[in-house]
Amino acid sequence: MKRLRHIPLFLLVVLLLVLLPASAAAKDHSTTVLFTHDLHSHFLPQPDGEGGGSGGYARLKTALDRERRAHPDALTLDGGDFSVGSLIQTLYTTQGAELRTMGALGYDAAAVGNHEFDHGGTGFAQMLHAVMSSGEKAPALLMANYKPAADSPDQLDIQRAMAAYDVQDHMLLERGGIVYGIFGLMGEDAHACAPSSGFALGDMVSNAQRCVDDLREQGAQFIICLSHAGTHEKKKLSEDERLAEKVEGIDLIVSGHTHTTLEEPILVNGTYIVSAGPYCQALGSITIDWTEGGGKVLADYRLIPIDEALPEDQDIARLVERWKGLVGGTYLGRYGLTYDQVLTRTDFDLPAPVSGVQSGNALGELAADAFLWATGHLEADSPDVQTVAVTADGVLRAPLAKGEITTSMAFDVLSMGVGSDGTSGFPLVGVYLTGKELKAAAEVDASVTPLMPAAQLYMAGMDYSFNTHRVFFNRVTDCRIQNSADQVEDDQLYRVVTGMYSAQMLGTVKSKSMGLLSLEPKMADGSPVTDFEACILRDENGNEIKEWYALAAYLQSFGEEGLSPRYSHPNGDGRKHVSRSWDPIELVTGLNWIGTAALLLLTGAAALAVWLVRWARAAKRRRRYGGIRRKKW
Repeated sequence: MKRLRHIPLFLLVVLLLVLLPASAAAKDHSTTVLFTHDLHSHFLPQPDGEGGGSGGYARLKTALDRERRAHPDALTLDGGDFSVGSLIQTLYTTQGAELRTMGALGYDAAAVGNHEFDHGGTGFAQMLHAVMSSGEKAPALLMANYKPAADSPDQLDIQRAMAAYDVQDHMLLERGGIVYGIFGLMGEDAHACAPSSGFALGDMVSNAQRCVDDLREQGAQFIICLSHAGTHEKKKLSEDERLAEKVEGIDLIVSGHTHTTLEEPILVNGTYIVSAGPYCQALGSITIDWTEGGGKVLADYRLIPIDEALPEDQDIARLVERWKGLVGGTYLGRYGLTYDQVLTRTDFDLPAPVSGVQSGNALGELAADAFLWATGHLEADSPDVQTVAVTADGVLRAPLAKGEITTSMAFDVLSMGVGSDGTSGFPLVGVYLTGKELKAAAEVDASVTPLMPAAQLYMAGMDYSFNTHRVFFNRVTDCRIQNSADQVEDDQLYRVVTGMYSAQMLGTVKSKSMGLLSLEPKMADGSPVTDFEACILRDENGNEIKEWYALAAYLQSFGEEGLSPRYSHPNGDGRKHVSRSWDPIELVTGLNWIGTAALLLLTGAAALAVWLVRWARAAKRRRRYGGIRRKKW
């Protein structure tokens, strides 16, 4: 009997010995992904207004090296928009500086964003050829739902360039004994922001599911989507959250385009969604523990600041200096400027507009003043007519910090686009609007901005006022010529100077306002504009006057004395007066037909509500007294 007592213990030991190998075989794997997105050519640190600066690829390399030492099998991935945002972007088509530098940083793969097509599909192809010609290492580019349009005249050339670079829908990558499947997507809003791409957008969901299924079939154990679609506070606008809901099998989405910073990952349908913020301000790092059975656990998530606390990697620093030298010898040569040349100084910060907050903004007003100044100082044969200059929130890409303002800083503010000359930077254009249409433009600022923050406008040459509590499309209460008592006359033609992108957007106002507002850009004789290139402002040598150069030259005009104190107030100098008063007189004075119709509708609704209340009370009294009479009877 004593021997039998030890049998259960013996069986337990045998059972443990049998199970241990199986347990070891099923042990968890661990995946670390280092990620960025929306780098926007931020090769160099950007001043933060407090004596420091964020970003810079030499610092980023130091952060990457530290993380790779801790996680030798980590992947390094990017969510797109790696170009357009600094002077070095001017080397995009000729040098492919962005991808070549990302290769030196050790990136494994990247998505393609809408700003990679600012030079059109042919510019994208030229960039790919430039990278291939260098013979240098560069990350894989993944595009599963974005292809050259069938009707594109340059379709074959673009396809050849993509084939030479080996742009793919998806890829397998083995690292640390694990097979990763990675694919790239372009979002719907991102595609809408690339009107000159010449590419056609395929459905995100079906293409994503196709990639997941293909990669799983090829042996991928962990699936990563590099998405240039983004997340949003409003669920219906959060494309990557919708993607994760509808597609089965994605383990991780690196989400770009909306410049979102996610302090914690979003978990949707078993998919982690991550974003580190734009402009190389942070390096994202996520570690996920997982099993072959599909179980995933978040082990670590960090956004590592790329700031002055990090020393610069000297190899990358030298590479960036090389790019700067090339910019100075090519693009800037025609302007007689150098990369770090000091234009003037400012004793105060000029912050970028706060998205969605309706107010004036000193930086926006500075840019508009620069455009107006350019018509009198840079433009050849400028017409002697009343002119209004306009710029928009969406094209102001960087603030100006207190201290010296250099050429590169001026470029950063207005770095978007490309001109008809094929070089970086949107040109200024001059079109004509009636006074009635100018008031409608002010109404776009007043009424469309809450729905579309990038539409917020800043003007020079015209003052205007609006009340945010008035009826939509009837919020503007006053429009007059700047620094005068002269009202804007409905039937008079006024010249409007703005950037090419903003000018092209004027024609979309009718659809954005549901047909309630209409702006039709015109030529000086009042005929409709059919070709905006014919409206480009040019200097005495016939060169395009770029938005950024108008700003740089205007800044330079202030000299050593520094920027005028009239720009010292962050919310502007009062040329745009935004009222939030509930004063009934202010709310109903000067109503147009939209405001009048809304007031009549509101009055009718109020009268109906009063009638219904009275009818309900009368019915209640009838029931009560009728019941009493019946009881007495």
